[in-house]
Amino acid sequence: MEAFEQVVASLLERDGFWVRSSVKVDLTKEEKRKIGRHSSPRWELDLVAYKGRTNELWLVECKSYLDSGGVAMSAFDGSNETFAGRFKLFNEPKLFRTVSLRLCTQLVGSGACAAKPKVKLVLAAGRIANDSHRRQLHALFAKRRWILWDEADLERRIVGLSGESYDNAVASVVSKLLLRKRKHGTDRADV
Repeated sequence: MEAFEQVVASLLERDGFWVRSSVKVDLTKEEKRKIGRHSSPRWELDLVAYKGRTNELWLVECKSYLDSGGVAMSAFDGSNETFAGRFKLFNEPKLFRTVSLRLCTQLVGSGACAAKPKVKLVLAAGRIANDSHRRQLHALFAKRRWILWDEADLERRIVGLSGESYDNAVASVVSKLLLRKRKHGTDRADV
């Protein structure tokens, strides 16, 4: 699991989800034909998160883009086909329905989740191109009932971890390392 995915997984776990990474979805030959990918291997999801209390199943795409231009609206509005290809589940409704239905069948069949979970598509983005794109993306995600965790959401969640008791999860360790000075006004080693 990549570092960014580890941080997102830690944050999801703090919110009461169990999380699996690199989840393979075993599409049937018929399902592959239906989505126009006859010879594709098993579909792989970055993170799958399940909250039993609410029977929510989140399919989480993690895009850090920390050293790039960030996620832009052009990945979702049809104006950049190449960029849109990195967000297939968001841009291909038939693909999303097929993958999510098969995943639910797999998880319910194995006893990993209850029947008829509420499936949500989620993007965790470490960087959004700019404020204009951020506003447009939040509006689009709200309209389509998707969930967007942008830099501000991630930062708020990480800051929240810094006040909790020690946990060896990546996000918790990072929050304590980075926010110790802000919280205490000094570096503990200097005290």
